[in-house]
Amino acid sequence: MADEPQEESTPDEESVESAVQEDAEEAVEGEAKPKKVRSKKTRVVRRRKSKKEKERPLTGAIRLAVESGKVDFGSRTASEKAKLFVVAGNAQPDVKAKVAAMSKAAGMPVIEFEGSSMELGSICGKPFPVSVLSIYDEGSSNILELAKGK
Repeated sequence: MADEPQEESTPDEESVESAVQEDAEEAVEGEAKPKKVRSKKTRVVRRRKSKKEKERPLTGAIRLAVESGKVDFGSRTASEKAKLFVVAGNAQPDVKAKVAAMSKAAGMPVIEFEGSSMELGSICGKPFPVSVLSIYDEGSSNILELAKGK
């Protein structure tokens, strides 16, 4: 038997053996501790704001205006009754010209959103791109103050 080579144990076998020994030692010491059972709980993960969102007070104002005020989406629905237009940075030139002419005639400000139309739609809470956002009532947001500052 001394001539037989001893089999080396694999790391998995070693960890199983040490776990069995620990359980046996706990049982010998007296009271056996119940094993901890992990329950699956859903954790709420709060998304951190990116630097762009922190730097842009406009994104919060747009979101608040959409939630609490009266707005309309799209260049076709834009009218001179609006108080403010927000145009996406990648909107087509003819759409930008139409909105600029309409705002000049009515004497209202136009804010050019630096992001794309997909980002503007996302901020508005819509699953589609928004090239023009017409704001008729700002609600509890300060978006008209931001427009005057620009």
